[in-house]
Amino acid sequence: MKRKALLGIGAVAIAGLLGGCAFGGGGTTTGGSTPSGPVTLTFQSLAYQDSTVAATKSIVDSWNADHPDIQINLVQGSWDNVHDQLVTQFQGGTAPDIIHDESSDIMGFANQGYLADIGQYLTDDVKNAVSDDVWDTVTTSDGKIVAAPTLLQTYVVFANTDAFSAAGVPVPNGDQLTWDDLQADAKKLTANGNFGVGWGLKQPTAAVMNTALGFDGSFFDVSDDGSATIDVGDGELAVPEKIHAMAYDDASLDPVTLTQSGSDVLPGFLGGKYAMYVGGNFLAQQISESAPAGFNWTVLPPLAGSAGPVQAANPQTMSVSAQSQYPEQAAQFIDYFMSPENQAALAQGDWLIPTSAPARDVVAQQTSDVPVWAPILKTGEDLSGAPFQKATNYPQWKDQYATPGLQQYFSNSIGIDELKKQLTDGWNSIS
Repeated sequence: MKRKALLGIGAVAIAGLLGGCAFGGGGTTTGGSTPSGPVTLTFQSLAYQDSTVAATKSIVDSWNADHPDIQINLVQGSWDNVHDQLVTQFQGGTAPDIIHDESSDIMGFANQGYLADIGQYLTDDVKNAVSDDVWDTVTTSDGKIVAAPTLLQTYVVFANTDAFSAAGVPVPNGDQLTWDDLQADAKKLTANGNFGVGWGLKQPTAAVMNTALGFDGSFFDVSDDGSATIDVGDGELAVPEKIHAMAYDDASLDPVTLTQSGSDVLPGFLGGKYAMYVGGNFLAQQISESAPAGFNWTVLPPLAGSAGPVQAANPQTMSVSAQSQYPEQAAQFIDYFMSPENQAALAQGDWLIPTSAPARDVVAQQTSDVPVWAPILKTGEDLSGAPFQKATNYPQWKDQYATPGLQQYFSNSIGIDELKKQLTDGWNSIS
């Protein structure tokens, strides 16, 4: 779940491999071997920002210094191709022992038997630190915990407070910001060639799927084996319709930004073209580092639909390959990785939200002099598991049908009825 604008979860050429016969029979769980001496485990990390890479290396170095019999070999992976890489690694029997990914990508692998059940190895402290809703995103239908959830991304509204002041618009506060209030403020802030909102939705599916829960938009009814039926109704279409209305009905959202990435839109926000900027909370790091002197900004309350400020919990994850000879030892490292201090360090490096309540407390304490951290952490309070995270064919549907369909709708090339048809027919064609 890390960088939604950057994730390419499965190329079209092999995305279908997560379907019914994905890996030609599934993985082989060894049950673990008793080591006759020191063991070395490979940990494929996807951290890429300098601060997070450094924090990850520090955690690994500290573990290795204290555990001479269980050494961790840190290797670098990429969010851009992690899904395809794991398909190849599992097929070839070369998967790393410890796997960094996100919950919406791993459940297909879990359903094929490629991830070990690590629940028996995790301590009660780690289990109790994370809410049941978040644990549900990494738990199979038969109760196997196939990952530890680590960090969370939410979608937030960044605001140029000087632009609000200049327009005489109060900066929203309180427990939530409704979509209607967002639209109303955006209209007031649109003038003189500037827009109320910029939103980089070049890759729109993750944002839509995650925020749809605020309108009870679940999209899928998922069976125990990961198969699913789709139902695209008013709740599922509410977010696309509101974005489209802001862009084309009242012109308060720059439609050009809907074809751009979040990083492409950021300079416009920092330059005053957009009073508000919607994106993943991790973008706070880029804003804090790139904002010009005197640029005053904040994070607004969580976006709320008819069901409240609910978003999908799609955490980053740490799993153990079922092909690993030493799943218990690998899980012991994951348990260590999940400590509040370690999670707090990683969260601050990426400006993400720890799944662990004690880790969130550590972040709040350590960032008390950085005001935007408080509203960012607040957006992590109303997260829920979403059905799409357990739908086996979701990565394929996302790439082949949902993303192209939403892109066409946001470019005003098709209407809402055609979007609904593409989403529905696309799923039915692969399920």
